[in-house]
Amino acid sequence: MSYPDGRPWIGACALKGAARAAALVLAGALLLTGSGAVTKQEAAAAENDCGRPELASAVESIFWDSFSSYRARVLTVRVQVTNGGGNSAFSVTLNRTTATGEVSAVTALPLNLTGTLLPAAVASGDLRLLVPEGVASFRLNTFMSAADFCSNSYEYPPPEGEGPAGGAIFPPDNYWNTPVDGLPLDAGSGAYVQTIGAGSDLRPDFGSGTWDGSPIGIPYMEIDGSQPGVEVVFDYADESDPGPYPIPPDAPIEGGPASDGDRHVILLDRENRMLYELFYAWPQPDGSWAAGSGAIYDLSSNTLRPAGLTSADAAGLPILPGLVRYDEVAAGEISHALRFTAPQTRRAYIWPARHFASSLTGSQYPPMGQRFRLKADYDISGFSPENQVILAALKRYGMVLADNGSPWFVSGAPDERWDNEDLSELRRLKGSDFEAVDTSSLMVDPDSGQARQ
Repeated sequence: MSYPDGRPWIGACALKGAARAAALVLAGALLLTGSGAVTKQEAAAAENDCGRPELASAVESIFWDSFSSYRARVLTVRVQVTNGGGNSAFSVTLNRTTATGEVSAVTALPLNLTGTLLPAAVASGDLRLLVPEGVASFRLNTFMSAADFCSNSYEYPPPEGEGPAGGAIFPPDNYWNTPVDGLPLDAGSGAYVQTIGAGSDLRPDFGSGTWDGSPIGIPYMEIDGSQPGVEVVFDYADESDPGPYPIPPDAPIEGGPASDGDRHVILLDRENRMLYELFYAWPQPDGSWAAGSGAIYDLSSNTLRPAGLTSADAAGLPILPGLVRYDEVAAGEISHALRFTAPQTRRAYIWPARHFASSLTGSQYPPMGQRFRLKADYDISGFSPENQVILAALKRYGMVLADNGSPWFVSGAPDERWDNEDLSELRRLKGSDFEAVDTSSLMVDPDSGQARQ
């Protein structure tokens, strides 16, 4: 069967570019059917666990399910939900959706579903949307809830204040959010540490107040989902996402408005689950911006940038996922890897990095994307509770080499609540207290940031 013009019904639609997974951002998903659907009693016997289920969603397919649906403009989006954590999910409920382009849900909401998704299980279901004539692209967000075995309820995405700014960025099974404390050493560990500086201090490159008149750290800004986009002209346009970028006039710039440093601008859109990052960004009199390079990330996806392309960071990786953020420390846990710099790197990159920034080829130089961790036997008990949170993360999740810079400088966001004197105690650690990790076993796909759990 086909459309009047001969196109097949399934897999073809008048939305053109919109009818692709990349056109949709799913902040949640619904659970209807699938191999992971079992009874709560079966799951209880197998798991008997409590705690937040780590649910992540993706688009499986988009199609008109009949010619009448095509004429009525009712599009079906088949979504897939994966439980990437160790806790089973119960009573999954799709509560609401939001979409651009006046796209609306035909499926009656809220849709309460009694089912179970075991850890590592995958399920799928269909969401029907009314897409007005003439809409060529749109962005969809779904909001759902689920319960754990003890009937504690959780929302996906988390409520304001619990979202990515205060915790992990990207899906739970992303590289940044995956522990490396059980992985083997990299064969080049000793040489890498010596090259970066075995006797050099660990340096927290963030804090409160100012240094030379500028905030200390890499700032980011949370923006409203309706923030208008503006044009950005790039020096490296062939390696940058063209935008537009939703940059408010008062967006903070790393180093301050007069800085001539890296001048990163980082914008987090919780509502649409998007991240926008710019390098060497300058506002222009007409409201547009100029920048060296820029990248846009869908926070519901593990997709990496094309191989060989930079981002707003030298390694071609996002910056925000690796920043130390005060709210995490105050909450008592950092559940992701951190970002750091080294003076000399190799003309090479390893997964999940996508870009190098060096002409050095010696094997003693670490490649971009190399992950390091604090040695397990390093005693952190003599540090403040706040610093212990940071050091515990360095043991469990480690840190990722993302840019050329001073040795062992760990990146973080400025915050007036930081105690700079206390943070300076972290300088007691030396490069020799760290080791390089072989993360090759985590890679599922070279073009995906998904990590084997």
